Amino acid sequence: MARTGACLRRRAGQRKPLPALLYFTDPQRTPDPETIAARLPRGSAIVYRAFGAADAPAVALRLKAIARRRGLMLLIGADEALAARVGADGIHLPERLAHRAARIRARRPGWLITAAAHSPRAARARVDAVVVSAIFPSNSASAGKPLGPNRLAGLVRVAASPVYALGGVNAVTAARLLSTGVVGIAGVEVFAA
Repeated sequence: MARTGACLRRRAGQRKPLPALLYFTDPQRTPDPETIAARLPRGSAIVYRAFGAADAPAVALRLKAIARRRGLMLLIGADEALAARVGADGIHLPERLAHRAARIRARRPGWLITAAAHSPRAARARVDAVVVSAIFPSNSASAGKPLGPNRLAGLVRVAASPVYALGGVNAVTAARLLSTGVVGIAGVEVFAA
């Protein structure tokens, strides 16, 4: 996975440096995000999604410490206040909140801002990168019908920002993404293995 992600990132040529791999935390599927974060390759990013957890600030601070020590980035999912509080490198917005990107950029010009995209319209969001899903069959409860590499490549062509592939991406399926134009790979459980 890391090798494929690095290959994709080298070809991207984007304006802002982007990580090759995005690890999305999930309280159900990856209940120990710190252990996974500690194993990520240098240059990857953690997308911490707290989903309202009471211990979110403490977990985010521990993930920030791991990120600093390991040369990773930390993005906080959908919570600008928490991202600012812990000194995160940016924020990941769900598709329904992508319209907030411009206001966040005005307040935090140095942040990396990514957004989820599940349609061609959403892929046109003006952010640093969009995360398109689901590409392959996924264990996510929110995953829709898989797009597959060909439809993903079409979305990459119309996207306003660089694109990450999420959903069912693993060591086997990642190679099928090389010709799609994505800049990197995103995943949840794949990093727990």
